[in-house]
Amino acid sequence: MHHFHYKESELYCEDVPIALLAQEIGTPAYIYSHATLETHFRTFDNAFKGIPHIVCFSMKSNSNLAIVRIFSRQGGGADIVSGGELYRALKAGVDPARIVYSGVGKTAEDIEYALASGILMFNAESSQEIATLNQVAGRMKKKASIAIRVNPDIDPHTHPYISTGLKENKFGIDIRKAVEQYKLAAELRHLDVCGISCHIGSQLTTVSPFVEALGKLKQLIATLRKSGISIRYLDLGGGLGITYDKEKPPHPQEYAGAVREELNMEDLTLILEPGRVIVGNAGILLTRVVYTKSSGEKEFIVVDAAMNDLIRPSLYGSFHAVQPVRTTGKEKIKADIVGPICESGDFLAKEREVQVLEAGDLAAIMSAGAYGFSMSSNYNSRPRAAEVMVSGSDYHVIRARETYEDLIRGEKIPDFLKKA
Repeated sequence: MHHFHYKESELYCEDVPIALLAQEIGTPAYIYSHATLETHFRTFDNAFKGIPHIVCFSMKSNSNLAIVRIFSRQGGGADIVSGGELYRALKAGVDPARIVYSGVGKTAEDIEYALASGILMFNAESSQEIATLNQVAGRMKKKASIAIRVNPDIDPHTHPYISTGLKENKFGIDIRKAVEQYKLAAELRHLDVCGISCHIGSQLTTVSPFVEALGKLKQLIATLRKSGISIRYLDLGGGLGITYDKEKPPHPQEYAGAVREELNMEDLTLILEPGRVIVGNAGILLTRVVYTKSSGEKEFIVVDAAMNDLIRPSLYGSFHAVQPVRTTGKEKIKADIVGPICESGDFLAKEREVQVLEAGDLAAIMSAGAYGFSMSSNYNSRPRAAEVMVSGSDYHVIRARETYEDLIRGEKIPDFLKKA
């Protein structure tokens, strides 16, 4: 469900015409629906009602302060993977006691910052990281609460780049070696070993991989408890998919029901890390046609958004629906939707059947709220797009469009190069 819809022939976000936003904010721009964001978070959270749980929004999917603030106001936490995401989460008002720190490459400085901030838990991913956590906590005269991320070697049947639970992936510790690692960690003075973490992949469209992973985690919890290691938190990660094209992912209620049936452990607090399922369909990338051209064999629609704005199609071959902001009833053609970047890989859609679009027309790249702006860059020295949040009949710029001056902020020509 989302709040992007047509009124007669015009595309709206909630009660605001998208064409008005293009006129007043310019293009390209990310447009988000406040009502959709709030509804999606509440729907996911309510699905687990009756189970002790914390919904820790996955900051990597979209880290804009205003968006994270929506979820923190509803009691949400944050799943972070960097010191920068921790900084953003705190600035957005997230309670540090509801923040979990994942990722394979935490530095000692990152760990120190997180410990000083009082986060809930670190999801440790290697024996060396566990040792570093203990050392830093000892130096600070603190105890670091940790879960160990275990890798259950389960195929999530998703894109290889966003599969994270197979034994060839870089994430976590092999579940067959987990008991040994837990016992070693439990002997370290400055650690509180309190949880298990698992994340098998992103954009999953069935619940069966989650259930399979949960079955293995239950066995591990039982083994650890028999060894005297008290597990209080079970972090199931994120990964629930959305509809980009013809996918039919499970509703959060179905996902929660499957977890509830399989888990049956009331003395555990679940940590859930949804990202895409909350923000994916709550945002679009608004773009304007610059030129159209024909190679004789192929039609091209050149727009002012590019792979630096939305890299998912180029990086993953991902599908994003392309909708005209104004429907005209014109015939449809098959065309590549491409950007201005000097790369053949700069495309937003290939061989896509779309309404005939002319220079100056507006188009919406749908389902762009997750891993859109957060993965954008300044490649080709392109200023990053504006971000806008619509709420009812109002809209707010939640990130100003970058300027050329922004592109060179922090750069300096040394004196020896200034000489003629």
